[in-house]
Amino acid sequence: MKTIMAFGTFDHLHPGHLSYLEQARRQGDKLIVVVARDVNVEKIKGKKPRQNENIRLARIKELDIVDKAMLGGEKDRLLIVEKNQPDVITLGYDQQVDIRVLKKRFKGDVIRLKAYKPEKYKSSKIVN
Repeated sequence: MKTIMAFGTFDHLHPGHLSYLEQARRQGDKLIVVVARDVNVEKIKGKKPRQNENIRLARIKELDIVDKAMLGGEKDRLLIVEKNQPDVITLGYDQQVDIRVLKKRFKGDVIRLKAYKPEKYKSSKIVN
């Protein structure tokens, strides 16, 4: 059984997020989704997400293609990778990740997935 791990903020779940998760799911047999903590979203994006982490996590858990969903770590964001030992980590087309740091703590495959209409479905472009 091949386990896939996907990460994201998933603020106001939209078709771009769903495409990312569907692409991730097709990479293996089991999909684990890690939802970014509010504190880390603020550090990385410079602003808090519009929906809090518990709401975002609940929305991800509702998806049939997701086998397991959890909040990421607040301090050590890669500890969850070590604990769950996925075979593959999938990254969104625009996720900022230092692959060298990731590969020091994760020996599996890292796959960057394709964008789905990024001119329309990117959380920073969607106004609610």
